[in-house]
Amino acid sequence: MIEIMRYDLAIIGGGPAGYTAAETAGKAGLSVVLFEKNALGGVCLNEGCIPTKTLLYSAKMYDHARQSSKYGLSVSDVSVDLGKVVTRKSKVVRKLVLGIKARLEACHVTVVNGEAQVVDSHTIRCGEETYECDKLILCTGSDTVIPPVPGLETVGFWTHREALANKEIPQSLAIIGGGVIGMEFASFFNSLGVKVTVIEMLPEILGGLDKEISAALRADYTKKGITFLLGAKVTSVFEDEGNIYVNYEQNGENATVATDKLLVSTGRKPVMNGFGLENLSLERTERNLIVVDEHLQTSVEGVYVCGDLNGKSLLAHTAVREAEVAVHHILGKADSMSYDAIPSVVYTNPEVACVGSSEEALVKSGVSYHVIKLPMTYSGRFVAENEGVNGICKVLIDDKGIILGVHMLGNPASELIVMAGMMVEDKRSYLEWKRYVFPHPTVSEIFKEL
Repeated sequence: MIEIMRYDLAIIGGGPAGYTAAETAGKAGLSVVLFEKNALGGVCLNEGCIPTKTLLYSAKMYDHARQSSKYGLSVSDVSVDLGKVVTRKSKVVRKLVLGIKARLEACHVTVVNGEAQVVDSHTIRCGEETYECDKLILCTGSDTVIPPVPGLETVGFWTHREALANKEIPQSLAIIGGGVIGMEFASFFNSLGVKVTVIEMLPEILGGLDKEISAALRADYTKKGITFLLGAKVTSVFEDEGNIYVNYEQNGENATVATDKLLVSTGRKPVMNGFGLENLSLERTERNLIVVDEHLQTSVEGVYVCGDLNGKSLLAHTAVREAEVAVHHILGKADSMSYDAIPSVVYTNPEVACVGSSEEALVKSGVSYHVIKLPMTYSGRFVAENEGVNGICKVLIDDKGIILGVHMLGNPASELIVMAGMMVEDKRSYLEWKRYVFPHPTVSEIFKEL
């Protein structure tokens, strides 16, 4: 007789949504089984957020060393050992994966390493074993979009995976796609002295972010030597004698870029195949995305979809919050998901961070707004630590002073944007910042200066 294992909650996918849901439910006393076919942490921890930021921090340290004369220091013979940089990246990832494993064990979560298959909303099969559950959370993540470019399959192009594992500095790198991932890798390799060309089909890099901020970042990296080809559509690629040639069309004219390496970074798509999703007959949108409510519950009661799989916001921090909301609903706790103040960060050097509405979105929706904008140099701490850099802090408010959006260029924008996000989420006035006591000197004081 085959033994069927029974759990209060089954989770498929061990990325940020999956391990957060498992830990939250386990702490609340639910019996939880988590299925992960690769490594705990998912794409974010193993081949995304954490490894890229580890590489970018090494690049930032290299930038600091090379620019040390600005700060009265002299550093000679500074160089990059990319092999050691990548080794450190792997060490950081291993440490954090073990940390997640320990946290799940502490919450008595059963982790099953294997490919789970959904039989129905209460039954999961993995290998020869069958598992039953009262509730089911699906968080299978997303995968790289490979565009249908003629010849692409014949060349040895990189995705983010190959770029993260690479241990040799190329002479040149062409990047198809000027979004967040593309720009972060452009920043990294530019710091290492690589000749970088970014080919973007849209009129500006970082589509979806505030255009003024995006243009300012592009101008900064243009000065650093990156070539940007905007409004350029890649028509074909081919390889010849060790070089990769990228043909593109721009302003009605055809041209070619020759490069040592080619990185394809044109977005990500939800992983919907390979785990029996079709057996649930979930309601879909016109774009074939899974319909979820404010609790992340699907059209099938007791089945929840969190993270990139639902296609709402392909960001790890969104996935974490979605997982919390889903588990709270399972536990009967009042909670709901809001997407009004999801921060977006680009970990270039300088950093970009945005939350709330952009000017372009407000204009499109017909909302009346006002712009308050200051250079980051209004902060004494920023001036002390960023020689020759201005930066931007741009706040969009409505007629009553309520903050609609905040957009920043300058370090450490990634650490400051959460303060703005709280104000956007709670629909607070920018004037309320003035009644708080900010530590001095800090870059955060820029908000009090508005």
